[in-house]
Amino acid sequence: MPNSVLWAVDLFGRVYTLSTAGQYWELCKDSQLEFKRVSATTQCCWGIACDNQVYVYVCASDVPIRRREEAYENQRWNPVGGFCEKLLLSDRWAWSDVSGLQHRPLDGVALPSPHWEWESDWYVDENFGGEPTEKGGWTYAIDFPATYTRDKKWNSCVRRRKWIRYRRYKSRDIWAKIPSKDDPKELPDPFNDLSVGGWEITEEPVGRLSVWAVSLQGKVWFRRGVNSHNPCGTSWIEMVGEMLMVNVGMNDQVWGIGCEDRAVYFRQGVTPSELSGKTWKAIVAARECDRSHSGSSSSLLSAGCFFGDEVRGSGESAPSDTDASSEVERPGPGQPLPAEPLDDSKNPTGSSASGPGAGRTAEDTTEDGCPAEGSGAAGPDTHPGPAPTPAELPWTNIDLKEPKKVPSHSAAGFPETTSLSSLGLLPLGLEEPYGVDDHPLWAWVSGGGCVVEACAMPRWFTVQAGLSPSVQTLSLSITPAQTAAWRKQIFQQLTERTKRELENFRHYEQAVEQSVWVKTGALQWWCDWKPHKWVDVRVALEQFTGHDGARDSILFIYYVVHEEKKYAHIFLNEVVALVPVLNETKHSFALYTPERTRQRWPVRLAAATEQDMNDWLALLSLSCCESRKVQGRPSPQAIWSITCKGDIFVSEPSPDLEAHEHPLPCDQMFWRQMGGHLRMVEANSQGVVWGIGYDHTAWVYTGGYGGGCFQGLASSTSNIYTQSDVKCVHIYENQRWNPVTGYTSRGLPTDRYMWSDASGLQECTKAGTKPPSLQWAWVSDWFVDFSVPGGTDQEGWQYASDFPASYHGSKTMKDFVRRRCWARKCKLVTSGPWLEVPPIALRDVSIIPESPDAERSGHSIALWAISDKGDVLCRLGVSALNPAGSSWLHVGTDQPFASISIGACYQVWAVARDGSAFYRGSVYPSQPAGDCWYHIPSPPRQRLKQVSVGQTSVYALDENGNLWYRQGITPSYPQGSSWEHVSNNVCRVSVGPLDQVWVIANKVQGSHSLSRGTVCHRTGVQPHEPKGHGWDYGIGGGWDHISVRANATRAPRSSFQEQEPSAPPETHGPVCC
Repeated sequence: MPNSVLWAVDLFGRVYTLSTAGQYWELCKDSQLEFKRVSATTQCCWGIACDNQVYVYVCASDVPIRRREEAYENQRWNPVGGFCEKLLLSDRWAWSDVSGLQHRPLDGVALPSPHWEWESDWYVDENFGGEPTEKGGWTYAIDFPATYTRDKKWNSCVRRRKWIRYRRYKSRDIWAKIPSKDDPKELPDPFNDLSVGGWEITEEPVGRLSVWAVSLQGKVWFRRGVNSHNPCGTSWIEMVGEMLMVNVGMNDQVWGIGCEDRAVYFRQGVTPSELSGKTWKAIVAARECDRSHSGSSSSLLSAGCFFGDEVRGSGESAPSDTDASSEVERPGPGQPLPAEPLDDSKNPTGSSASGPGAGRTAEDTTEDGCPAEGSGAAGPDTHPGPAPTPAELPWTNIDLKEPKKVPSHSAAGFPETTSLSSLGLLPLGLEEPYGVDDHPLWAWVSGGGCVVEACAMPRWFTVQAGLSPSVQTLSLSITPAQTAAWRKQIFQQLTERTKRELENFRHYEQAVEQSVWVKTGALQWWCDWKPHKWVDVRVALEQFTGHDGARDSILFIYYVVHEEKKYAHIFLNEVVALVPVLNETKHSFALYTPERTRQRWPVRLAAATEQDMNDWLALLSLSCCESRKVQGRPSPQAIWSITCKGDIFVSEPSPDLEAHEHPLPCDQMFWRQMGGHLRMVEANSQGVVWGIGYDHTAWVYTGGYGGGCFQGLASSTSNIYTQSDVKCVHIYENQRWNPVTGYTSRGLPTDRYMWSDASGLQECTKAGTKPPSLQWAWVSDWFVDFSVPGGTDQEGWQYASDFPASYHGSKTMKDFVRRRCWARKCKLVTSGPWLEVPPIALRDVSIIPESPDAERSGHSIALWAISDKGDVLCRLGVSALNPAGSSWLHVGTDQPFASISIGACYQVWAVARDGSAFYRGSVYPSQPAGDCWYHIPSPPRQRLKQVSVGQTSVYALDENGNLWYRQGITPSYPQGSSWEHVSNNVCRVSVGPLDQVWVIANKVQGSHSLSRGTVCHRTGVQPHEPKGHGWDYGIGGGWDHISVRANATRAPRSSFQEQEPSAPPETHGPVCC
């Protein structure tokens, strides 16, 4: 479980923190200020100091908060002097932003606040589209604005270059004052209340916060622009309405208490485009006592007590809201409170509650059945002396002793009751108490645990609602003492039953030795014959034990064809993979054998419910592992892979897998599923395994196995933790331009669907789109995705000349179609042998590949990663005993990166988001971060997206699926000389410590069908031929990722390997479809 911190303020204004990993309160590092209130999140804490000003405390992190500032220098060609800064009147500014509309000179770019500092001076960016530019960084075009190129042509009349400068947030581990005068007019008065939330708004990027504050005059303010790149925000926005306090939940819910009417208000209209909302809406829900003032008091009596030490009888009443209606004198602010202690039993008239050790007073006789006051029954006066008034009630400690009852002045005819509302205390500052018919006057509200759906608004705002007495009785009737007694009784009964049914018959011998075990059930089968469809079948799993104790199993499938009963059987010792095939309607799974793997046609079975599918999947997987004698956690040399559904599989490598002469075919590898859900995984031969989820959360392998649907014998009892993942589902709204109405949803007959997927071939509407499978659940509503490649306008539209074409974010005269991307987040919760590595979200991770026979010098295992923002990180303290490491070391870059890989000799290669390649120089165990980046030119007219480095080989993958090999790499020149094309149709590449090459192929044609996402092994890879000469196809059909960087198992050497190597077999060319 990741560490978190609790923040608190003592009576002297000192701020303390308590970590979940510690056991002592620690004084805040910056203890010079005194605070009245704090509101914390995971990455920072906001507070109001005694000077009524707002401060923010940003916790120190391994990754600095950096922001890149850009400015463009624009020039136009002049026939006299060539390119110069003298532009036309209709041109853009000589120094501008990327659009050219805003004047942006270098000396005019200032720091947003004193809490920032510059890292370096301005410098020219000489990288354009992943390729280096000429000296000076100029790019050329015909005119402004246009498409820029690196090369200068005869018609290049304008040029520009980009200047870059980074700023860093420096106020870490100190209280940074939020400036109040950043707006043109100063705030009217200091702040009185503050609340921070919104860190789980699904439509917003990770790191955005919603900060609300209330001034002393009751005005509400919203802090704009607070995110992970700008912890202090940009400016304050004044909201309409006056509040006493506000409370912000972890989503977009904002609550408040009104100044004048003291009603609870809810902020409506909070959306990603309008984070401050639109208006306040009052909650008009009434109290339970207002709905039924004469209701029964059995709910409290069944609970025994309410914040007290004794059980109050039905005739005893607590001070109600109407008890304070009597005119009494309230002590002034300077009048001292009564000096008698709370539990003083010697003065019963001055005590407001009787403690557990106090003497029995006349109040105790009331509990024995004395009739209630006001009910008409006569009784002795049980309260000598004048009753204490509400003004005389002293403050109590945190134990909340039960207050002594005061005379009730309820109306005649209404029996006095004990209810939740009658036990409430008057809010501070309330001068005139309210009666039953008045609306409640609130003092505080907290909505952190309340979620108000925009599509299903509660009835709080229209009708009076409250907690019914029956529900109240159920929630308070069972006490913990009764629950403990039930558990003890059940445990005793189970113990007696065990002795009666088992232990009394242990001396009898076993009558029959069972060697065959059968499980039957009803499933559906995707038939092999045409037309392919789901048919109802009966299945039977027969497991038998041999004389040597070995177990084997056979799966029988009984079906009917043309009224003729038939069956098919599968030997489970031949099954190489059991894969869940989850979709929107079926709980199905697939069985692969070597033959069906080559055919690309597995046996698909479907269950009626998810539980049935999990039971069969776990049972069949356990039987397959028993047949192959594969149990326990994977070995450090294991090969890891992930399907497109996020399921994790592992295979134990055979020594013949990397043999040069007769390698083991990939279709005979046995894959077993591990619990958990990931997007990618990276392993090391020392047993260190890291994974990254779809929500960019980093996970480390704990050493267990199983989890999820695998329970009992198929799962370890320890090192299994809860794991969650979040992903986005995207659909596109398409429109075509009409000369009369403009852009409309009516397209041409040949156009794509107006609501479709990215390709436009499948219709996808908001109402018809469901989560990826039944295991996922929606956690947000549909929202416009502005982060699509190519850019968008303010409404999220992308424009093009026709479908399909190249889309851009600005409209031109030739754009006749447009599209807009909609996204919706869904969440999956499972379990597995994975532990979260907080707090930085990652995009890519790479662990140094090592051979088991390599000499360990005591240094930590090198691990490099890319954050979701594109920062390059180096993990320190990673070892086999501590696979999670200790801390991150930030490595500076000039642009965000997308992929990274470290080789066995500490050679670090990376790919930037613009497709350019980089090499990190001087990386050693004693210098884990290296010294500088070397820009490596990309292949011609290609943008790289992934790189993988082995022992000596470097492979890269571009956006078009082409696989490239880096030639000319030597110890003296590790950057290499050029790129050489190896294959196409590749989605993912992984290079191991033996320079073995494994890929995920996009499309592979089988004898029965086409397989997308197939594991392929490069054959013929040898020191004198590092590129290999062919492909061997393995498991396929939905695989998305593979990692062989832990497999350092060498093939056994034979006598004929010492001879001269024979000529390689004839190559079959690149993988194509």
